[in-house]
Amino acid sequence: MKVLKFGGTSVGSPERIKSLLHIIHPEERQIVVLSAVSGTTNSLLEVSQAHLNGDRKKAHDLTSILQEKYNSFIRKLFSTDEGYSNAKELIEYHFNLISSLANEKFTAIEEKIILAQGELISTTLYHIYLTEIGVSSTLLPALDFMKIDEDSEPDMDYLSKHLRPLLDKNSDQTLFITQGYICRNPFGEIDNLRRGGSDYTASLIGAAIQAEEVQIWTDIDGMHNNDPRIVNGTKPVAVLSFDEAAELAYFGAKILHPQSVFPAQKYKIPVRLLNTMEPSAAGTLITHDSERGKIKSIAAKDGITAIKIQSSRMLLAYGFLRRVFEVFERYKTPIDMITTSEVAVSVTIDETRNLNDIIKELNRFGTVEIDSDQTIICVVGDFGADKHGYASRIFEALKHIPIRMISYGGSSYNISLLVNTSDKIEALRSLHNRLFE
Repeated sequence: MKVLKFGGTSVGSPERIKSLLHIIHPEERQIVVLSAVSGTTNSLLEVSQAHLNGDRKKAHDLTSILQEKYNSFIRKLFSTDEGYSNAKELIEYHFNLISSLANEKFTAIEEKIILAQGELISTTLYHIYLTEIGVSSTLLPALDFMKIDEDSEPDMDYLSKHLRPLLDKNSDQTLFITQGYICRNPFGEIDNLRRGGSDYTASLIGAAIQAEEVQIWTDIDGMHNNDPRIVNGTKPVAVLSFDEAAELAYFGAKILHPQSVFPAQKYKIPVRLLNTMEPSAAGTLITHDSERGKIKSIAAKDGITAIKIQSSRMLLAYGFLRRVFEVFERYKTPIDMITTSEVAVSVTIDETRNLNDIIKELNRFGTVEIDSDQTIICVVGDFGADKHGYASRIFEALKHIPIRMISYGGSSYNISLLVNTSDKIEALRSLHNRLFE
């Protein structure tokens, strides 16, 4: 059994929804995971923000605009009176629900209910469409089997226990449709796997049912060896290891959600990245095996802040780094890169909400310097200890660009460099020319 996930752009128009059957073969047993129609989640976020700000009129207007978009959407999608009527009833139900939440004291709970409506609408619309054209399918409500625990981590035991009976109950069915992104929390309330979570949903389901393969369908033909929005002549990477894919996803490759590879990696489920607009393209296969002795790809992560703590007390002092890192732990701020010397430590973060409080505490250890508007350039490949020559090629390519930090050796798959964001484009293009052209 395969798991196929389609992102928002893949279901972003009636034409694209209709074309999914060129990819989905209903005679093959599979679970199809759908995101919300492109633009929907952002619109629902705006509605929620208006409610949180107490601006009921703005929330009402935004809701009406989005509902009219869906009304136009279903007029083009359905060709029979029955199909259109069922879709119209569906749209009215969900938007009445969204509107009804304005009468309550609006909290994060109501916000998550609103954000879940996009996936609930897209999956049911597709089910209604398939029924209209005579294709049998079964809706699997993600809220019946997808759950997170107290640490906001997926509850795999709960997932397996509740999903398999739903599949067994419909053992004669081959095509199942479910929602990405949404889930329940430990209290049974509607919650989500955070943005990009539809990839995560597909990987979790694949792991739970020991799927033959998880396919992530987007609007690009696999993970490229550089950012195609910035660099000309990029090419899809044929094969990546799970570790390589995780590094690229975390450090800026937008095609894949950073967390989504871990369940598949743990349960050894291959993941394939494919292009909805070009189904025949080979895409990228992510598996345990990969080509050795080769640089695979380059990614960039913006919005980075570098923090340098310099102190003579650090010299030969055990426990110093632990006390520094405890500051970031208290403020729940993850660290991306770390470099140290005898008297200084530099770290990078991308979450600056508590930066002022963090700086205030770090000042107790020594002099603190801050560099904002930084970008991490991540070069991914096979950089084992027995390999040589890669670092020199990378630094040769960047010899004309100031480098703030270098991280090499922490992983066998990644060399990371910190540069000013203003130098990012030049750095990506220069590295591409030196490493791939």
